[in-house]
Amino acid sequence: MAVHELEGIILQLAASGKGILAADESQTTIGKRFASLHVESTVENRRSYRELLFTTPGIEAFINGVILHEETLGQRNREGVLFPDLLDEQGILPGIKVDKGLIPLNTKEKITQGLDGLAERLVIYKNLGACFAKWRAVFTISNTLPSSLAIVANAQALARYAYICQDNGFVPIVEPELLIDGNHSLARCAEASEATLHAVFEELHKHQILLKCMILKPSMVIAGNQHMPPSSINEVAHATLKVLQHTVPTDVPSINFLSGGQTPEQATAHLNAMNKLKTAKQPWLLSFSYGRALQEPALKTWNGKAHNVKAAQRAFYKRAKLNAAACKGLYQTTMEAEDKEAELAFV
Repeated sequence: MAVHELEGIILQLAASGKGILAADESQTTIGKRFASLHVESTVENRRSYRELLFTTPGIEAFINGVILHEETLGQRNREGVLFPDLLDEQGILPGIKVDKGLIPLNTKEKITQGLDGLAERLVIYKNLGACFAKWRAVFTISNTLPSSLAIVANAQALARYAYICQDNGFVPIVEPELLIDGNHSLARCAEASEATLHAVFEELHKHQILLKCMILKPSMVIAGNQHMPPSSINEVAHATLKVLQHTVPTDVPSINFLSGGQTPEQATAHLNAMNKLKTAKQPWLLSFSYGRALQEPALKTWNGKAHNVKAAQRAFYKRAKLNAAACKGLYQTTMEAEDKEAELAFV
């Protein structure tokens, strides 16, 4: 393991006031998003959309890394430049989603596959320019779920993945996502989150993962999307910080949240509230690794039409800028309606 190589990567990924764009949607997922706008999910449409994001002027001020899908890693822009090289030129690190999706673990829960051949694939990805990776585990919440089987099995897979990554010079993003779907309370989410994160870090310790050279990408502690009343912004912030303080070692440099079914505005407001509440006992950077919460306004504005590219880039730039502000606790909800500065700053 080349520790100095990992340290150089994490130094950039954990830069204060910046976050990571998750642009690693599978063809099935991005196909659904395109279909909602009546845009055909062709190779060229997917390439054009991601080029729109990656070539947004000035985005490097707010984004320090991009998680790519395997298809995108080998694609080029209109000038023939590979996307990883294009990102590198802007000072943005290219990463890669390495898991192979979900398969049934039992009748109600899933486990993530993709460990077989991972080391060999990382060699290929590294030659294409990637230097960090992501693996997503998914947990369902109910009165009885996640089960101990699902927690332990997925925690072990996350730890094994992280070990293979670090052994091959990749910084691993460890993503245990507790799904927002359901009618569970905030308290039940907190209980399930704490149990899951305890197990994840127990397995990371057993596998001797270098915690200072990894990123945690957790879901926020939030009531299910069918629960009434919904969690308030401050409730989510307090509950999330409490769980993290109980479970995440101080060696972890950065916690980059997933947005997990929240609206773009909710995801930004929750991140902002946490950064305003954070204390010295919570030393990690609190940042974002959002997919839909960063992209949704841009995707809707683009709508598959070339003449909408500039307007879509403005929408993406604004969303990234607001989330970067939230990393410092400087976001205000009024900026959603009247952030003229972002419009003016965009070139």
